[in-house]
Amino acid sequence: MTRRQDLIEYPYAVVHILQVHVMRHHITGEPCARPRALNVLRRALLAAGLAAASVAAQAETYPDRPIKLIVPFSPGGTTDVIGRLVANALEQEIGQSVIVDNKGGAGSILGTDLGAKAQPNGYTLVITNGAAITTGPLLGQKIPYDPYRDFAHIMLLGTFPNGLIVRTGHPAKDFKEFVELARKAGGKYNYGSAGVGSAGFLTGEMLKQKGRLDMTHVPYKGTGPAMNDLLGGQLDAIFNNMSVAATQARAGNVRILAVSGPRRVPAFPDVPTMDETIPGMVGEAWFGVSAPAGTPAPVVDKLQASLGKVMASADFRAKLAEQGLTPIGAPQAEFVKFLQDEERKWAPVIKAANIKLD
Repeated sequence: MTRRQDLIEYPYAVVHILQVHVMRHHITGEPCARPRALNVLRRALLAAGLAAASVAAQAETYPDRPIKLIVPFSPGGTTDVIGRLVANALEQEIGQSVIVDNKGGAGSILGTDLGAKAQPNGYTLVITNGAAITTGPLLGQKIPYDPYRDFAHIMLLGTFPNGLIVRTGHPAKDFKEFVELARKAGGKYNYGSAGVGSAGFLTGEMLKQKGRLDMTHVPYKGTGPAMNDLLGGQLDAIFNNMSVAATQARAGNVRILAVSGPRRVPAFPDVPTMDETIPGMVGEAWFGVSAPAGTPAPVVDKLQASLGKVMASADFRAKLAEQGLTPIGAPQAEFVKFLQDEERKWAPVIKAANIKLD
């Protein structure tokens, strides 16, 4: 049995032992049964008290060594940048080093699994995202952990709206006209994304359903190749995160017709939301900070408080916004509710499109 299982199952074991002794007393009438039960209870309460004191002492001195923050993607991408921003801000808040550990692979499943299976002591955290926690399982992706039972989801950092992006010479001058032209094209329009299951792909599928239009999806291994083909005229549109879209838009190479978030992006106040034209057309990616299940509650509380202070910083929120992230800073209970809402939102989209990952 692992230490985590020990911590979780110990109270139930004590209750079971007490029940056995009490039953024996009632069945056999042995005079020694009651004293035995009381002795077991005393020992159990003593052990529980010592364990609680130990946890409290650990929380009091936590953290007393560096913390590892797993980023489940390779260095250089948007998630890596966000992870390093979080690490730098958190270490200033807690007075200990926070070391970023890039563990990319399997669409973020590999690094997320390492986070789930780490020692639950508060010294390993992981940047979690939709593909690994919410939409991946809905798509039938095999994941080696339970998205809820195996984590303490500490803080929702924020959400990423996707932009509907077209090249500068595209005939559609705005989102409404794009939808009208796509409907008239009768399936001849196409759009690119970073691959089946990506946030851009799911946003495109949601638009097809809610906008009652037909477009052909062209999957790519990353957003870079998709952007290149858009600029080359091979694609009518792509769905991409706003940090990538912003660079090309400011260079005059593309136009952002709409964003998929519930509100306009401050950096592009003139770009409407898709929801303004098609009610309910809201679909975003997200990032959070999580710890392995079994992490002591006082440690989780301490991390949540520290991350809350980080998220309250106007400077930090501005840095996240520069990466295209809409800062939120939702604590544990709100974070879990957000995850459940995400599942309810994407499940019918995925079912209607009959999407399954191999």
